[in-house]
Amino acid sequence: MKLLRFLQEKEYRPLGSAKTRTADVRVIGATNVDLERSVTEGKFRSDLYYRLNIISFPLPSLAKRREDIPLLALHFLRKYSKNLRKSVEEISAEAMRKLMHHSWPGNIRELEYSIERAVLFCRGSVIQAAEISLPDTDSKMRLESFKEAKAREIARFEKNYLQNLLSSCHGNITKSAREAQKNLRAFRQLIRKHRIDVSQFKLT
Repeated sequence: MKLLRFLQEKEYRPLGSAKTRTADVRVIGATNVDLERSVTEGKFRSDLYYRLNIISFPLPSLAKRREDIPLLALHFLRKYSKNLRKSVEEISAEAMRKLMHHSWPGNIRELEYSIERAVLFCRGSVIQAAEISLPDTDSKMRLESFKEAKAREIARFEKNYLQNLLSSCHGNITKSAREAQKNLRAFRQLIRKHRIDVSQFKLT
């Protein structure tokens, strides 16, 4: 109830204080639980759910957005090379292939720990495949199915198409939807799906 009141009124009372204060903040929440189902099952307050669920961004698992793996892997490589004070600068093509074909049940956190471990045990400036320990891929490399490969290419096409169209229309979503001959609501859903920042295409 205190959290709900804070979200609605932006008011709070510090511990041990009798004075109520206000805060101008934005609250961002993340969960791996299906909150809508939890509300239906009575496990989560419906009023709190509807107050939190102003804008929702469903984030697919890492296995469903494999095109993000190289960028994330290099980010973690730079982070842990600095933290561990090691001169590890690259990930070999074979090692990256190994990362791309892993199922990643632990999502980004598993990827981060895998890169940290690889940097720790790396004996040179380039991480090799043998220095990446993954339970799924140590025994066999799983190739993409036709369905997975098709879905990945479609997602890549959609994102590139949307970015090019938004750039041509200077970030005007209504005009872009009209040019694409798409319903405006469906067009907005595609933008959210591919996590495109429309503001970067608008004229300043």
